[in-house]
Amino acid sequence: MPKEVETISKPVVPAEVETPITKVTAVSSASNEPKFSALSLSSIRAKKALEENLKGFVKETTQLPTESFTETEMLLQWTKYAQRLGDKGYKIMESLLLINDPKLSGTKISFELPNEGSKLDFESEMHGLLSHMRSHLHNHNITITVIVNESIDIKRSFNDQDRYNRLLEINPNIELLRTTFGLDIDI
Repeated sequence: MPKEVETISKPVVPAEVETPITKVTAVSSASNEPKFSALSLSSIRAKKALEENLKGFVKETTQLPTESFTETEMLLQWTKYAQRLGDKGYKIMESLLLINDPKLSGTKISFELPNEGSKLDFESEMHGLLSHMRSHLHNHNITITVIVNESIDIKRSFNDQDRYNRLLEINPNIELLRTTFGLDIDI
């Protein structure tokens, strides 16, 4: 005859233990870690702990590459970036970048623009250009400075004699052409 076994059940009282949260990681749906309600005190503590952990995170600059590069390599990457902007439809920025060639001095790139308006347009795109140059030239010490040169000398030719003198300055062989064919300037 089978014996009856009497079981005694005790109510289980959960012990209140407070454990500090030291590290919070992202919870994936496949993990067995408990999920917190968005409005619970636990989730607020978890968010605060995550914010504290992120405050101390600073990328060390010693890990960033600082390889040397030549002015030719810099000009090649500069024009590639300008062409990429042109392909995307940013023709004004492409033309600003191709106005003249930038000058290299160590890791400092100086770029000359004709006026303040073009400087403002350039500065709006400078962060993208700077990150492109740093990543493709493998040097994170690169800096770009913009120089505004508004002193543009425009020589205007007002009459035929002024035009002829201007062309003669550019190409002295024009005088030989004029005397060979017996041309005369009407003044």
